[in-house]
Amino acid sequence: MKLIDGKATAMAIKAEIAEEVKCIVANGGKQPHLVAVLVGHDGGSETYVKNKVLACEQCGFKSTLIRYEENITETELLACVDKLNKDDDVDGFIVQLPLPKHIDEQKIVEAIDYHKDVDGFHPVNVGRMSIGLPCFISLLR
Repeated sequence: MKLIDGKATAMAIKAEIAEEVKCIVANGGKQPHLVAVLVGHDGGSETYVKNKVLACEQCGFKSTLIRYEENITETELLACVDKLNKDDDVDGFIVQLPLPKHIDEQKIVEAIDYHKDVDGFHPVNVGRMSIGLPCFISLLR
């Protein structure tokens, strides 16, 4: 049995992606942009999102963190999702789960444009994945 150094492998992959991003930008392409939406102060969610932001930096991506308190309304969160769906600068985003109990998580997931659904939770992406089709198509050109 051969042991694999997961951290070293991850770092090598991130370095490779960073080089690709440099080439894309050097050739007039757009720097990839990931947005994370974080509601409340769940410790596990905070750690997960922090690691996504760090990974973006290592890969040469632009990242944005949008934070809301737990008392955000479902309507306000849906408006944020709609704004991100329409923002041409945003290539993909996540709304970090779990959400507060007064917000219907499935409603939020379904509101995300499946082309920008980095988590792959949108029903279109779940369906495509289940039959072996590509389930997240990057909008990077």
